[in-house]
Amino acid sequence: MPQVPLASLRPFEAATRHESFVKAAAELNMTSAAISQHVRAVENWLGVALFIRHARGVTATTAGRDFAAAVANGLGHIEIAAQQLRLDSIEHPVSVACIASVATRWLIPRLPAFRKKHPGIRINIVYALDAPTPKGAGVDLMIRHGPRPAADAVALLAAETRPTCSAEYKRRHGPLQNPADLADADLLHDETSSSWARWFALAGLHRSPDSGPVFADFSLMIASVIGGQGVGLCPTALIADELANGTLVTLFDTPLDTDKFYWLLQGDRLSGEAQIFRDWLVSAGG
Repeated sequence: MPQVPLASLRPFEAATRHESFVKAAAELNMTSAAISQHVRAVENWLGVALFIRHARGVTATTAGRDFAAAVANGLGHIEIAAQQLRLDSIEHPVSVACIASVATRWLIPRLPAFRKKHPGIRINIVYALDAPTPKGAGVDLMIRHGPRPAADAVALLAAETRPTCSAEYKRRHGPLQNPADLADADLLHDETSSSWARWFALAGLHRSPDSGPVFADFSLMIASVIGGQGVGLCPTALIADELANGTLVTLFDTPLDTDKFYWLLQGDRLSGEAQIFRDWLVSAGG
């Protein structure tokens, strides 16, 4: 079997995210014809149609959305690994510990803007594991999720979640106009089913969530949501692009976890470079 057309995966992912070869070309500084050729290369390798072509543009197929979600997740992990390993001559690299979902869906897409403004500052992104503080993780900065972890923690992003599904799933299983309509929906769970139980109680419904698939973290669950496999409680701040382009829709405005945020913690005696990156993070979050 021919090798995976790796060079075509990023153009394909951008084309699916925008559902437009023209917009993908503008993002990647390519021509729309080049984007089309890359997409065709991926389709030929898979033997599956990933887009429906029509006079007004293109529409991603279900298979295209599923595969693009997997590609986006994989590229995000590659970017994290590359950031950890890449070495240059910077005397004081800035290290930040971050959970995977925030890294891949919020921080990494914004790094090119920071690098353009501060080309001499190297950023190392590492996974935030069990260490509760930057000192414990051996990093300059840390982004944590949950209630306020310390008095000096700075709120970067709201972490409130809302019932979310793909536009395609809503078309197939709609209208989903009332919370009670979720009784027959495919519910997707992030770590446990307790979040859905709390949301139903908040919406005034006394029922147990169904036994849908449980994902180890949001990075995995969002791929299933984007792929049209069900409804998940998603942090709105991390899916802003998909909500803006109509790939995803929030079904109800009743939020859960309004007391939780993505918090920025800083270590002691930050270098000048770390202070610059800290201030940029705060500005980007605001």
